[in-house]
Amino acid sequence: MEKRLRSVEIGVIGGSGFYNMKALSQSQYVELKTPFGFPSEKILVGEINGQGIAFLSRHGIGHRFSPSEVNYRANLMAMKLLKVKKLVSVTAVGSLKEELEPTSLVIPDQFVDFTHKRGRTFFGDGIVAHVSMAEPTCPQLTQIAFETAREMGLAVHKGGTYLNIEGPQFSSKAESDLFRKLGFSVVGMTQAIESKLARELEMCFLPLSFVTDYDCWHQDTESVSVELVIDNLEKNAGNADKLIAFLVKRFEVAAGECQCSCSLENAFITDPEKMPQETKKRLEPIIEKYISVK
Repeated sequence: MEKRLRSVEIGVIGGSGFYNMKALSQSQYVELKTPFGFPSEKILVGEINGQGIAFLSRHGIGHRFSPSEVNYRANLMAMKLLKVKKLVSVTAVGSLKEELEPTSLVIPDQFVDFTHKRGRTFFGDGIVAHVSMAEPTCPQLTQIAFETAREMGLAVHKGGTYLNIEGPQFSSKAESDLFRKLGFSVVGMTQAIESKLARELEMCFLPLSFVTDYDCWHQDTESVSVELVIDNLEKNAGNADKLIAFLVKRFEVAAGECQCSCSLENAFITDPEKMPQETKKRLEPIIEKYISVK
């Protein structure tokens, strides 16, 4: 099992309705405890065409955690411990634009974070680091995913701004109208946080946002409901599973073509001599590339 853990390079976080990966072979669950606690669920480690894949259900199998309750730091740190370098995040979103129809795929390239209950960073407690979030997603993986989804016949849109609200409630009509006026593309409850943490972990981050509904601004469709969301979730989950299986075969061409793997290079502000040993030890998987932990 240890040999397999060392070979895992691609991680997948599944959102609402996407609790397993049918495409995985030779799979088994791995339980990991991180310095930030346990992730939402045991991690399913397996293979697709010989490539090691780690799959994690964001909300837990059976959907036990609300967006505010998810331990995002533990989830992503677990991926780091498995040596994941490319992270695919799958989530359900509401559309704020007419052309982004239900069951279509949006690959956002920007995020706006309206949350207030989440652990947004691994740093603190004596170690300060500021990473750039100007370009929060991996451009190479984005292009590969866009071309692959289009070849599959999916309705796919590249680019756009993902608004991350706290939830768990859906938007009011007044909020939905405001979000549209502000120019946001989709609204969801998870991916902005993951993009920040992935950047601190120097992972390539690919957000796959599958549209379930038109939020509640659209006058010609019914307002968002759990029943409507679940129906479209099932369709989107099937598309996500097939898309990721194809992506795994193509990700190797992106190796070495982006700057995601060196995002911490100039981020540290704290004098290494002043960094608490306890904090350095907790962050060792993240900082060992730049700072001696001994």
